[in-house]
Amino acid sequence: MTSSLTLTEAAASRVGLIAEKQGKPAILRLSVEGGGCSGFQYKFDLDQGPEPDDAVSETDGVKLVVDPVSLDLVAGSVVDYVESLGGAAFRVENPNAAAGCGCGSSFGI
Repeated sequence: MTSSLTLTEAAASRVGLIAEKQGKPAILRLSVEGGGCSGFQYKFDLDQGPEPDDAVSETDGVKLVVDPVSLDLVAGSVVDYVESLGGAAFRVENPNAAAGCGCGSSFGI
């Protein structure tokens, strides 16, 4: 299944680098969990491969996979990798989020 998710080139490059260091495939799993300061929080992990019902997006040979439940909350999102004075992190630009928080890893619907 393809998705309306986008992994930016910066994020794809970073995932590729991390995966290479850890000897794992360049597959980033984005999932959504309850919690965080705004109700939901994003979770990122390297994965061995997509599950049959996952949505998959690919940028520069790096895959972004999302399970169907999380996809309902992040459809249309852009996953980016941002470096700033406050540190470096993966960021989700989520059009479905009605509220966010300062840390950028939590959101509300």
